[in-house]
Amino acid sequence: MMRWWIPLAALAFALPACADEALWALLQKGGQVVLVRHGLTTSGVGDPPGFKLGECATQRNLVDEGRREAERLGAALRARKVPVARVVSSPWCRCIETARIAFGTEPAIDDTLSNLFANSSNRDKQVAQFRKLVAKAPAQGNLVLVTHGSTTSAFTGINQATAEMVIVTPEGGERYRVAGRLAVQ
Repeated sequence: MMRWWIPLAALAFALPACADEALWALLQKGGQVVLVRHGLTTSGVGDPPGFKLGECATQRNLVDEGRREAERLGAALRARKVPVARVVSSPWCRCIETARIAFGTEPAIDDTLSNLFANSSNRDKQVAQFRKLVAKAPAQGNLVLVTHGSTTSAFTGINQATAEMVIVTPEGGERYRVAGRLAVQ
């Protein structure tokens, strides 16, 4: 007697893999905006009181596992031949370091990608600026924005894991759709 749930279980495991392949194919074509949350940091929430953006020693920073996450992210993108037109980072050191490790380049810095957890009073203005930044997806390659979980969540409603990608497809006029999310193991 065949169990009815066996084909359903197989389908449940196959669906994420199919979705992942579709997202990789979308990235390979370019024209997407890739929101990357920085790698794993020292424990805690937010930065220590009195932190300064220009002084990494005053902030929460990547731990070794966070650096390995960034390495795996970069390796996966290169292995899949995902074209990257531009890398932009939040001014926080953990984001800049994630970008440097994953993409092997010095990222452009944009305050629009700043940590909303640190300044939630600026939320509406920053999300509006974020929409404008996302509207400028490159004609070739992908725009990679290395930011914070709180910032991605405010923009997309998605609470992403460290070093996870949320892929956004610009649709013009500051409109977009979330194509999906990818985590590299």
